[in-house]
Amino acid sequence: MTAVAAPPARSVSTRRELPVLDVCKVGGALGAEVRGITLGQELDDPTATAIQVALAEHQVLFFRDQHHLDRSTQWQAAARLGTPTQPHPTVKSRGTDLLELEGAANAWHSDVTFVDRVPKASLLRAVTLPPYGGTTVWASTTAAYDALPVSLRHLAEELWALHTNRYDYAEHGRSSYSDNTYYQEFTNEQFETRHPVVRLHPETGKKSLVLGQFVKTLLDVSAQDSRALMELFQQRIIRLENTVRWDWRDGDVALWDNRATQHYGVADFGEHRRQLHRVTLAGDLPVSVDGEVSQTVVGNPENYSPIVAAPTLPL
Repeated sequence: MTAVAAPPARSVSTRRELPVLDVCKVGGALGAEVRGITLGQELDDPTATAIQVALAEHQVLFFRDQHHLDRSTQWQAAARLGTPTQPHPTVKSRGTDLLELEGAANAWHSDVTFVDRVPKASLLRAVTLPPYGGTTVWASTTAAYDALPVSLRHLAEELWALHTNRYDYAEHGRSSYSDNTYYQEFTNEQFETRHPVVRLHPETGKKSLVLGQFVKTLLDVSAQDSRALMELFQQRIIRLENTVRWDWRDGDVALWDNRATQHYGVADFGEHRRQLHRVTLAGDLPVSVDGEVSQTVVGNPENYSPIVAAPTLPL
């Protein structure tokens, strides 16, 4: 379907009087439930800005009882919080306005890091849930960086990684994404992108680790050192104290900052169906601590999403 036009998200570059949201933390490092909000095109500018401020603080926001949302209104809701982009750079068969996710990835990742313009955020809505299992876990890559010893911080800040979509989902066991048809579509156009292992968040200025399943190798180190260092930093990211786990219910919507988190959909629901719809919000080029931006090595990401100027939130 063609996405219904929605009012663009307004600039949040200036401080203003914002409504006080009913926010309840659900995790120490990240995650909060926002209560009393009805997502949609009618979301007013101050409330939309307040949600973006809360997202910058909590990294993952959860909204219960959003039963009114469907494909079009979910897209409209996302458009009040950013700039929706194409659902995926290569997968076209699962929606033209949003991505229809079936099953669970069963692997830690930040979305679409194999292109240069890493998405800002995603708005995910539960559509069909299994009778058990199927939770999603998020990890704060900011908290992981902050907890590193100073020597490891300095090392990470010097490293760059090559990300690619030529990734073997089957390595992680039971995952609907290892299906041959899906994988062929996922990899039909190759992308490789050079990202800093540590990036600066464009709104908060905080540092976070940019890793996950799409990393092929660390650059300018040996293959053996690359594997060891990736494992070291990735295990820091997914420590339990850096995570929050969400048990989906009908009507649930999750909004997460893709620039400061990784997530993992748990495929523990047997043969039952698990379907969620995701709208992706366009992001900016990651910037290293030295001011160098990510670079495309293979592929043309120009048609995926526009590069948008990151707003400065009134934090």
